[in-house]
Amino acid sequence: MTRKLFVTTALPYANAAFHIGHMMEYIQADIWVRFQRMQAEGDGLREVHFVGADDTHGTPIMIAAEKEGITPQEFVAKIAAGRPQYLDGFHIAFDNWYSTDSPENVELSQGIYRKLREAGLIQTKTVDRFFDPVKGMFLADRNIKGECPKCHAKDQYGDNCEVCGAAYQPTDLINPYSVFTNATPILKPSEQYFFKLSDPRCFEFLRDWLNTPGRLQPEMVNKVSEWLGEAGEKLADWDISRDAPYFGIPIPDAPNKYFYVWLDAPVGYLASLKNYCGKKGIDYDALLADPGTEQIHFIGKDIVSFHLLFWPAMLEFAKHPTIDRMKVAVHGHLTVNNEKMSKSRGTGISPLRYLNLGMNPEWLRYYLAYKLNSRVEDLDFTGDDFVARVNSDLIGKFVNIASRCAGFIAKKFDGKLASSVSASSQEWIKKALVAEDGSERQASIAANFESREFGKALREIMEIADVANRFVDENKPWVLAKDESKVAELHDVCTTALILFRQLTILLSPVLPGVAANVRTFLNDAAYTWADTSVANGAAWQPMLGRTIGAYSHLMTRVDAKMIEDLFDAPAQQAAAVAAPAAAAVEAAPALDGEPHAASAAGDIEELSPEISIDDFTKIDLRIAKIVNCEHVEGAGKLLRLTLDVGEGRYRNVFSGIKSMYKPEDLVGKLTVMVANLAPRKMKFGVSEGMVLAASAKDEKANPGIYVLNPWPGAEPGMRVR
Repeated sequence: MTRKLFVTTALPYANAAFHIGHMMEYIQADIWVRFQRMQAEGDGLREVHFVGADDTHGTPIMIAAEKEGITPQEFVAKIAAGRPQYLDGFHIAFDNWYSTDSPENVELSQGIYRKLREAGLIQTKTVDRFFDPVKGMFLADRNIKGECPKCHAKDQYGDNCEVCGAAYQPTDLINPYSVFTNATPILKPSEQYFFKLSDPRCFEFLRDWLNTPGRLQPEMVNKVSEWLGEAGEKLADWDISRDAPYFGIPIPDAPNKYFYVWLDAPVGYLASLKNYCGKKGIDYDALLADPGTEQIHFIGKDIVSFHLLFWPAMLEFAKHPTIDRMKVAVHGHLTVNNEKMSKSRGTGISPLRYLNLGMNPEWLRYYLAYKLNSRVEDLDFTGDDFVARVNSDLIGKFVNIASRCAGFIAKKFDGKLASSVSASSQEWIKKALVAEDGSERQASIAANFESREFGKALREIMEIADVANRFVDENKPWVLAKDESKVAELHDVCTTALILFRQLTILLSPVLPGVAANVRTFLNDAAYTWADTSVANGAAWQPMLGRTIGAYSHLMTRVDAKMIEDLFDAPAQQAAAVAAPAAAAVEAAPALDGEPHAASAAGDIEELSPEISIDDFTKIDLRIAKIVNCEHVEGAGKLLRLTLDVGEGRYRNVFSGIKSMYKPEDLVGKLTVMVANLAPRKMKFGVSEGMVLAASAKDEKANPGIYVLNPWPGAEPGMRVR
């Protein structure tokens, strides 16, 4: 029976470009999909449908579109237009990329809802919901932030914690605030629609579904089982409705009510598949009903509560045909130097910058694959390790084989490989491709690709490369080429080396599709299948014998370590740190014999203010403040709105004219110094409750830099500056 695979990845929210975490997940899924597509005819045949989509609904997109003066549909279309440069750039070959704002998703989401209603799993309740008194609207879960009620992590969204993974109601948050206005939301009653996840049927299903062998990694089974409780007592009903105004899918028979985005977003996987089937003339319903169809879903560990509780229960009781044949592959985060990626710390990696720097996308595909396994572990990116791994494995071991031998075939034998290989060379081929127990290495490598143990697969492939390079080193074709009596031996050695190079290429092709395509052109090959890696009956070398190959050209260059320096996001305030050193050094240098130094003479530094007493100074209350949020101020060319924690049990709203120097995201989480006892000032855009301290030159037109003060590590919000 043909194995039919419906492969999906988490849907990116359509309010921003892809980040490197998206690329890691998509690359992982793409490698697995490419391996599946290489399987030969017969019992191993695979039919693969790899689909994705943009998650497009919700209040944040509605607000963002409103600020730009366009419709939400126009806003998400702009985001979607930027997707191909990333997907194509990193060789990620989705069969279909779609949108959750689609006719298919409306039809499927409303159809699932009706089936849940028929099953008695939908009920209405009047509940208190958060309302932004400044914005004048009810707030969606992701429009509210606060302290996680479980692990007490700060600045977590109102639906789940990205630190501990817990799911909760926004009203459970500690010290909640609106992400739009920073105002403390108030509670207002509203009739809402709930999916009865607390129903005993849901618990019984989820308990059995999660514990089905092979469905999910054991560590995730344990984690999610904790959320269920012993008898489902921890499962709470799920609020699936939102009030107008809201950009989403209308709830049938419920005026001014829309589906919460987390209900229709996972249905988007099915909507994208249905759209793809329509394009290809495939019967969508028959595909899902086929007993050979299974869904494989790749997902990050931070959003598993939705994908391992709400989503499967929703599909089960809507009678989704493939729910029993769904497997979920959960992965960890991508860190940099063992730290969470952060633009403010200069540890963020922009995938588009990576491509714009001219860095080979297959360097990153290989490096990530080498570090990936089937467990839920964070993957760490280290610049030095990246350079060393790529240059050692891909250049020193893999590409090196062809570059050392292909030239001799062109120069000495008119591009034609030998019509046979010696018994000794055949033994070398077997030594490379057959394990000590007599099994073919490709079987072990295939098992590791299948189980997503990519690192193990690549390490074994590099062991084959080591044998191939040892064969070349021991036979020294560059020496043989100097002896006319060794022409036949040279032909044999170079042909054997290229046979092994071809085998390595086939094994690496799920990871390096671009290189594999170039090698096929070079070797005059057809599309590769996994069966081409077999050693039985000479299958590994027979297709190459006597073949005329093309001219060799460089397949890959080495990584220049200097590229890594330009890869990471610049840390917040780096511009200040770079621009100021010379001036700071001059300013700190003592004047000799009363002679003014260069900085004073240049007029960049203001003269000191008149002398004050210590009593005057103590009237100013300077405090350490943490910037918990920062955003642009609509209609203000110079201002940023800062939300500050000064250790007093509430947040302050401060406007600061630093927009020319800082991006909002670079300031979030940083410490600064503020004047805490400055009288509040009513401005056009709101009330400013203090002043953030920053440095600037005397002539701000000639030297426009503005540098926000940033205390040394160890300072805490609320500490007084004395």
